[in-house]
Amino acid sequence: MNDEVLTVSSLAPALAFLVPVAAGVLVLLLRRGPARAWPVVAGVGAAAVLLAGVRMVTATIGGAVLVTWGGELRVDALSALLVALIGGIGVLALLYAVRSMTGGSGGHEGRERRLCLFYALLSWFLATMAWGCVTNNIIMLYVAVEATTLTSGLLVAFYWDRRGLEAGYKYLMLLTIGITFALFGCVLIYAMAAATGELAGGDALLISEVRGVAHLFPAGTALVTVAFLVVGFGTKAGIAPFHPWLPDAHAEAPPPVSVLLSGVMIKMAAYALARTVTIFYPGWPTLTVFAVALGSFTMLLGIVAAMGQDDLKRLLAYSSVSQIGYVVVGLGLGTYLGCYGGLFHLVNHAVVKALLFMCAGAVVYATGARRISELGGLGRRMPVTAFCFVLGALTIAGFPPLSGFASKLTIYLALARSGMWWAAALAVAASILTMVVLVRAATAVFWGSPRGAAEGAAVREVPGLMWAPMAVLAAACVLLGVWPQAIYPLLDGAARVLATVGR
Repeated sequence: MNDEVLTVSSLAPALAFLVPVAAGVLVLLLRRGPARAWPVVAGVGAAAVLLAGVRMVTATIGGAVLVTWGGELRVDALSALLVALIGGIGVLALLYAVRSMTGGSGGHEGRERRLCLFYALLSWFLATMAWGCVTNNIIMLYVAVEATTLTSGLLVAFYWDRRGLEAGYKYLMLLTIGITFALFGCVLIYAMAAATGELAGGDALLISEVRGVAHLFPAGTALVTVAFLVVGFGTKAGIAPFHPWLPDAHAEAPPPVSVLLSGVMIKMAAYALARTVTIFYPGWPTLTVFAVALGSFTMLLGIVAAMGQDDLKRLLAYSSVSQIGYVVVGLGLGTYLGCYGGLFHLVNHAVVKALLFMCAGAVVYATGARRISELGGLGRRMPVTAFCFVLGALTIAGFPPLSGFASKLTIYLALARSGMWWAAALAVAASILTMVVLVRAATAVFWGSPRGAAEGAAVREVPGLMWAPMAVLAAACVLLGVWPQAIYPLLDGAARVLATVGR
């Protein structure tokens, strides 16, 4: 199979993360210059990630694999999908940040003075996520994931208030400890690959080469390695029961950071988990049952926890825990249909959760409040935000003909085809609860009786630079639902990279 792969040397994988790194440095060098230059430079870095992702997509759809630096960087269809997603959401988040981080009713004292650092950190956050998706080195994958923790941890605590500092500390502490287990797993993979004697020198560090010798790994050590990887990368992905950091971080971070955390960062961690754990699938097919059970537990726990939340951003954060469960279930099956559905839902969730967190940020910007019990009647005064939030809620709940319906239906069919009817039933139940939770929140915030901050006569729709990215994401929810063929070639190639069961 490897002989049929067209390997092409390209600088795109390196540029995907080197340009935003340079953009972040340039932003800091311009800290005494005009403030309007900071988002422009950071935007150039985000656009570079998107353009590199588009270049990777066009190449990998044609069957090519892009390599750089002697195979240390390697991009197939799966990597290209993630980089394009990071770049796309990154560009929209930066556009949204231009107005959401200045002014509004939810202002934080002194944040304007730190905006230079904000845009630099945001650029480096995008760079580290892109790096993790293009590296072919098992140890560098861990380093990249840990680097995303450091850059995003400072962004979570950016407001520098009590709640933000507490959330940032919890975020850094739990994720650093969790990711350490991933390091143990990555080191064990390297040790076992080197011990086989089949790989020469540094080839034992390359994920693409290790996959070919994984069947030679000792069974006991392999299972311990999988456990380390699940705890490590699973903590970063927000998989239950390793998710306690997620609600605090998503809720207290600035809105553009919440967009990136829920929209793409946890997806990048899920990518790292899938990229490493699926190495072991051909030799240990029973891992599929464990993965599906873990994903089912995650989706139910997340949405049940969301039911009791009064804080709108925390409700969305727990919903992210639930939805990552669907991704784990699909990818965990290891079949082509399961991987296709899991990746399709990964894309859908990135789009819709970025949309919902932007809507929540718009509500905070306009009212200064985020508790559902303090809001109400915003639908007439914020019609664009109300429409986008309801559309996002219906999409993530799997309401036809929106995109969430297509991806969830694919996962249901994959579970049924694998004979896991119990998991399919749990997935459907979680979708119903998701609709109840989010539609109830939307009704209370936008059509309930005005209360507290929502009673202010000054409440009105957010500026165009904030609702324009929301409109783009809302359109994507509709487009991917009525025309899923638009993304089929890329999802097909990415699913074939991961599918190892039932070929």
